Amino acid sequence: MQPLAERLRPKTLDDYIGQKHLVGPGAVLRQMIDSGHISSFILWGPPGVGKTTLAQIIAHKLETPFYTLSAVTSGVKEVREVIERARSNRFFSQANPILFIDEIHRFSKSQQDSLLGAVEQGTITLIGATTENPSFEVIRPLLSRCQVYVLKSLEKADLIELMNRAITQDTELKKHHIEVKETNALLRFSGGDARKLLNILELVVQAVGEDEPVEINDEIVTNRLQQNPLAYDKDGEMHYDIISAFIKSIRGSDPDGALYWLARMVEGGEDPAFIARRLVISAAEDIGLANPNALLLANACFDVIMKIGWPEGRIPLAETTVYLATSPKSNSAYLGIDKALSTVKQTGNLPVPLHLRNAPTGLMEELGYGKDYKYAHDFPGHFVQQQYLPDQLIGQVLWNPQENAQEAKLKERMKLLWGDNKKY
Repeated sequence: MQPLAERLRPKTLDDYIGQKHLVGPGAVLRQMIDSGHISSFILWGPPGVGKTTLAQIIAHKLETPFYTLSAVTSGVKEVREVIERARSNRFFSQANPILFIDEIHRFSKSQQDSLLGAVEQGTITLIGATTENPSFEVIRPLLSRCQVYVLKSLEKADLIELMNRAITQDTELKKHHIEVKETNALLRFSGGDARKLLNILELVVQAVGEDEPVEINDEIVTNRLQQNPLAYDKDGEMHYDIISAFIKSIRGSDPDGALYWLARMVEGGEDPAFIARRLVISAAEDIGLANPNALLLANACFDVIMKIGWPEGRIPLAETTVYLATSPKSNSAYLGIDKALSTVKQTGNLPVPLHLRNAPTGLMEELGYGKDYKYAHDFPGHFVQQQYLPDQLIGQVLWNPQENAQEAKLKERMKLLWGDNKKY
């Protein structure tokens, strides 16, 4: 028998739950699909939010040949074979055949290169699905030919709707009298993942005999999952939960916890590049200016991982993990850029002060561009006080140093240079 998630896979956009920003009335993908003409695009989002389902619905709606490849099992040879089949099966009156590539982030550069010509010539319309940031994982020439659409984790209302649909419409679940008394645990363990929610629901129902009533509450769901910790998390989807625990252990300065979650990922066959990339992010976000060397080590670890892979890759990953976990922590740069972005959104495009502007032409010079700019290197200590923010933001402080040895030095230097003009 098919799993519940497969039995309930929607066939039309009207049955599709979530992603209203893409497929709701008047939304960009909905308009494209309704027009009958779609261009190549990549769906980026966490597991279980409907990437594969959306691709299948589009192919069904357009009545066009639909080919599927998995980046895990397919090589350049398989890609070329599918493209050749698509080329030979295409009819002039028909929309381009669709090639759906699941986990496109796992495709090598050569595999992605093999797609370029077919996408550019219109032999196929490419729909890629990825849980990884395409700007890191998809080669630039291919990315430039594809629009990227971001799918979000399902909201509470979406998951409740899905649960009710399963209970009332699925043939197998309708054999039971299911009474839902609490949903907190069900929603928490699902984590915005439709497939997880349906797997958990199926797991709870399977625990009772046919025709027996089923009660769903927080205690039953929690107990059932503790007895079957992997039953609801097929094909490594738990990696989002584990990477979260990994990063939080580093942030919390616990090298033992961080090493444990690293071992869970290594043992589970996680992509080493996925782990290394998160270490780079953690070094910048959580260690930051408290220990700038952390970012250098994390970046070096990423380079090494690309060269050696498994199993030796576990060693530089462990070294970097322990270094980051035991480093002093600061998120002042992270908070600073967020504060700056918030300021930009609130104040709009404030004009650049004239003395900071470039003056490549005579007219610009006549208009005062660059006038009275003070070149810092012409002054003692390579510093001179002058205005660097727009007029409306004079006195605004965006970066606030935190309490650690490195930033204490930076704070002292800023106070020495700026005096009372900046309130550090």
